[in-house]
Amino acid sequence: MGSKFINKLLLVAGFASLAHAAFSAAHHRTYLRLTEQEWTSLPLDVILQTVVSLVLVIYNIIEVVGNFKEIRATVDMQQKTWDTLGNFPSFYSFNHRGRALNPGYSLDDADTDGNN
Repeated sequence: MGSKFINKLLLVAGFASLAHAAFSAAHHRTYLRLTEQEWTSLPLDVILQTVVSLVLVIYNIIEVVGNFKEIRATVDMQQKTWDTLGNFPSFYSFNHRGRALNPGYSLDDADTDGNN
């Protein structure tokens, strides 16, 4: 619990530092406009703060989110057998035209939807 809490705290601090770096960049641009100086680049401290904050945010997001799933499909497929490999219950359809082709079909005999 302690590690997750520290990571969340560092994540919030990283976002706050990133927002501060953005505000500092905007403030520097305003300062250059007021003093009528030519804009060349951002000060080194603002660039450094942005990079460090971004690395801190990326690392702590990865730590807070948790375990990632493997990209390789073979990892998920190793636990499946040949019988369940082609089993897709979302494609099951019991309401099809086959019942209209059966001359002995009646609604009372079989209710495949489970609704009576």
